[in-house]
Amino acid sequence: MRVITGSARGMTLRTLEGDNVRPTTDKVKEAVFSAIQFEIEGRRILDLFAGSGQLGIEALSRGAKSAVFVDADKNAVKIVKENLAKTKLDSLATVAQTDSIAFLTMTDKIFDIAFVDPPYETGLLQKAMSKIDEHIAEGGVVICEHPFKEELEDEIGGLKKYREYKYSKTAVTVYRKD
Repeated sequence: MRVITGSARGMTLRTLEGDNVRPTTDKVKEAVFSAIQFEIEGRRILDLFAGSGQLGIEALSRGAKSAVFVDADKNAVKIVKENLAKTKLDSLATVAQTDSIAFLTMTDKIFDIAFVDPPYETGLLQKAMSKIDEHIAEGGVVICEHPFKEELEDEIGGLKKYREYKYSKTAVTVYRKD
């Protein structure tokens, strides 16, 4: 797993170990960032269910203003912090070890771009999406990674489905807030 481009280009990132770990593939990550490549610079990022933090780190490497990484797993939080330090992007980041749904309930922060990539088939994607709308700025983007068989609603609160991409067993759905 590596950073594709930007200030940390080519740096390898650590990931979590285990059968339940499903890092975003480089192919999917490249597609996600191609879809929003001109919208990243100077933006506020949320990496919800952060795992290794690779999506938020890629955004910071490409010029995002700041990023908040949220994961309940203490090992994930440790790896996010290590990856941020290695890429020298830690000064632009906040890392929160907390439940992602609880974070959305408690925070008053607003983000321009949110990456939502929870463990598959747990119902967490739907729970997060039902709460994320109020934390997305006008014109903001929410990018969801999910199993390709799982269909998401066309509208969730003020978010409207913009595009959907399918890669093998993975789907990426992009929502925009008008």
